[in-house]
Amino acid sequence: MKHNLPVSIPSAIPPRPRPSFPANLSSSVQPVVGKSHGGPAPKASVVAGVASAGAKLPHASAQRPAVSAGMGMDSQAVRAAMVRKLQAQGLAHPAVLAALSSVERHRFVDSALANQAYEDTSLPIGLGQTISKPNVVARMLELMCQGRTQKLGRVLEIGTGCGYQAALLSHLAREVYSIERLRGLHDRARENLRWFRLSNLHLLFGDGMLGYAQGAPYAAIIAAAGGNDIPQVWIDQLAVGGRLVAPALTETGHQNLVVIDKSDTGIVRTVLEPVLFVPLKSGVA
Repeated sequence: MKHNLPVSIPSAIPPRPRPSFPANLSSSVQPVVGKSHGGPAPKASVVAGVASAGAKLPHASAQRPAVSAGMGMDSQAVRAAMVRKLQAQGLAHPAVLAALSSVERHRFVDSALANQAYEDTSLPIGLGQTISKPNVVARMLELMCQGRTQKLGRVLEIGTGCGYQAALLSHLAREVYSIERLRGLHDRARENLRWFRLSNLHLLFGDGMLGYAQGAPYAAIIAAAGGNDIPQVWIDQLAVGGRLVAPALTETGHQNLVVIDKSDTGIVRTVLEPVLFVPLKSGVA
């Protein structure tokens, strides 16, 4: 795909060996919108099928998602063990480690699978989709935050899935917009996230290939599906100084993890390890 900006491929972000990504990335939810944090939120409107970003977060009277009897008070210790394993694999960013330690992954899977929630494995969440392996999520979040010592500004997530990564992003950014094209997943994520009352997280139902112009420019964009290339509209919505992390087909014809850094002089595109994500699709379903 041609870019209006000059493109170069440096070795600024050296690839490092990682286990292969799962075939499916997290998916499932509906429009949960909280207060804008760090500036006025975009006006309520519907653009390209995206639910109104000005809607209020439903009152959190809902009960916590079901949890297996084996979790409960032990989940903190199990999360800590998961984080130690990720550190042993090379995860080092303090904010990402803290987010993974804080967010209860078992609340985003069916109660029957809760005892597997902190294993380094992907799990089904419905509609043929999965919640990604913890090391996949950690890898992408660390790339997104690399070189940043403070919270990011406004972030866009393409593909909300079950809402787990969106919850993690809420700890790493002042404001998060997360868009999902599958209504069933969008609705499920809304229920999964309701209890957390994340006032800086906005869940949107719409076509992620179009991004979300009302929230732009974004300090970072992260995608959970891979297309033939990075959509130009995502790059256009990325702020100068921002970073985009997404899977995409490269010149080799294989899907790789791609990082795009945008500056006032152009963009820098870095191709990293091979990955396998669900295909990026347009429209809603």
